[in-house]
Amino acid sequence: MSAIPQRPSLMDRAGELRSNPVRLEELWLTANIIEVGKGRIRSTVDGPLFISPTQAVGGERYFLGIDPATNTPYFAWASGAVLSDVDDYLTLRELAGGLSPLHLEISMHAIALSHWHDAHPHCSKCGAPTRIDLAGAARICDVDQSQHHPRTDPAIIVLIKDRADRILLGHQPSWPDGRFSTFAGFLEPGETFEQCVAREAFEESGVKLTEIKYLGSQPWPFPASIMIAFEAITDQPEDAHPDGEEITEVKWFSRAELKAAAEIGSLLLPPVVSVARRMIEGWLGATSLDSSKLAGETWR
Repeated sequence: MSAIPQRPSLMDRAGELRSNPVRLEELWLTANIIEVGKGRIRSTVDGPLFISPTQAVGGERYFLGIDPATNTPYFAWASGAVLSDVDDYLTLRELAGGLSPLHLEISMHAIALSHWHDAHPHCSKCGAPTRIDLAGAARICDVDQSQHHPRTDPAIIVLIKDRADRILLGHQPSWPDGRFSTFAGFLEPGETFEQCVAREAFEESGVKLTEIKYLGSQPWPFPASIMIAFEAITDQPEDAHPDGEEITEVKWFSRAELKAAAEIGSLLLPPVVSVARRMIEGWLGATSLDSSKLAGETWR
């Protein structure tokens, strides 16, 4: 399997403008503004519902950047309201399948910033309240003058194969029946990515890996991760077994077996927008799944 194709960024984050309040105020007046809060954005299933600057009063503004194709600035606006299960306030999981690449990139950035700001209202050094800084790219404590930056948690995800070119997928107990995906886990302090791949695979599926190869990455703001994707080989496929806690079932699939199970609906795959799905379809190659024939997919 070759590396996962990586799309270049469609947005100029224009970091040099974050410390220029006069220019940011000018951009705000002509911006596309997304309302965000508690992991939701104001939107329909077709994409964000942009609001005008006159509607966005109070709260916090997060500068997302400029679309170089149209020169349109984008901001996220955290109103402070509790965005509950109202029709036009949706989670990224509810939205992602129908978003354009540009709106997906913007929405992931907005949701990730919103999650972080919601979770860090106080200084981790002295406990004093913090305030927004650098147009939403940081927070600052006025008591000890410490600056705090958004956290991103690195996590690995791995497509495990055997010498017969089958893939191993696992089922988590919180998922619906039939949902299987690749194996993943968070990087621990002092680990390399490759060590984390080997450890997580052995802990969750009982197999030892060789030939660990980097494939690509994907931001995953649920709430603050980036997925680092790998593929790897095991020479003892017969050792595969679930750990019984994080993974309760594992299955080996040939290409024909996976296609058949997915098309009749006995196998639920990760969502099309996820790197896990791209890894699986990359392995399938020319026989890639026709999404229109699938019985369904699930985010859980």
